[in-house]
Amino acid sequence: MVINYIALIGLLAGACTTLSFLPQVIKTVKMKETRDISLSMYIILAAGILLWIIYGMLIHDLPVVLANSISFALASTIIFLKIKHG
Repeated sequence: MVINYIALIGLLAGACTTLSFLPQVIKTVKMKETRDISLSMYIILAAGILLWIIYGMLIHDLPVVLANSISFALASTIIFLKIKHG
C-alpha cells in the first residue's frame, strides 16, 4: 500500500483549520451571544472559503473541497447566528 503523504498533509491541515471554528460555533450556539463577533469579517471569510471550494473542484483536490466545505458550513452558522441574535 502506497501512502500519499501530500494528500495526508492536506487532510491534516484541513482538519486543523476546520476544527478551529468549532469552539466559536459551540460557544455561540450555547450562549446565543454574538455582540463581539464581526459580521463583515465572517462574510468576507465565507466568501474566501467558497472560492477555495470552487478552486478545489476545478483542480479536483478532495482535501481542499472537503475541508473548506465543512469550514463554509461552520462559518455560515456563525453568520446566521450573528444575524439572528445581533
